[in-house]
Amino acid sequence: MTIFDAVIFGVVEGISEFLPISSTGHLILMAQLLKIPQSDFVKSFEIAIQLGAIASVIFLYIKPLLTDVKLIKKLATAFIPTMVLGLVFYKLVKRYLLGNSSVVVWSLLIGGIVLIVFELLHHEKPESDGNIGAISYKQAFFIGLFQSIAMIPGVSRSAATIIGGLSLGLDRKTIVEFSFLLAVPTMLAATALDLYKNAGAFTQDQFMLLLAGFVTSFVVALMAVKLLLVFIRNHSFIPFGIYRILLALAFLLIDK
Repeated sequence: MTIFDAVIFGVVEGISEFLPISSTGHLILMAQLLKIPQSDFVKSFEIAIQLGAIASVIFLYIKPLLTDVKLIKKLATAFIPTMVLGLVFYKLVKRYLLGNSSVVVWSLLIGGIVLIVFELLHHEKPESDGNIGAISYKQAFFIGLFQSIAMIPGVSRSAATIIGGLSLGLDRKTIVEFSFLLAVPTMLAATALDLYKNAGAFTQDQFMLLLAGFVTSFVVALMAVKLLLVFIRNHSFIPFGIYRILLALAFLLIDK
């Protein structure tokens, strides 16, 4: 992997982290397109680079993340299922699922269909006010359960939490912002666990690659978060479902 590759990965991560299209899946497929072998470092890179996108959320939402005690407790409640299941299945996911392009492609395809069908059947309550504070602890816990499905590459953490929140009766602005914020403890924990287990094996050049990817994903994610909040005011997530299906079909044809 070169610095140029790391920057490309950073752009892809920054764009895809908070969209319901699976950032991890896109990074795995990008590695396949760039013919970069799925080494232990590349797998760790695909996890750690997400810190840049997460840093953009911290930058944009620093005040509530530091001062809103109820919000912090609800994020902690939503994080519990992912934390427990992540610790239990970490070795399985890292060894057999991360880097598996077939898993990614089929997850993108099935997830795209689910997203479209859900949007066609779902009807939001007109009285929704877009207030994150209205999320109950019970709703937060179940959103966390939905998020844990995204341990499967290609599922999309954002898509899982958004569908979970909408199915629980939340409006899309509320669940999208909560999904942004829930990414902070989730991805910080995932990256910290992976770096704890593998950082000792990284070379100085590899740390420079991580830095390049981090900075790029931070800058790109800042713009992506703002654009998504504007987009959801007048649009559904059906375009993202269509994109997932087309991308999956394209890779299925390439592999033939």
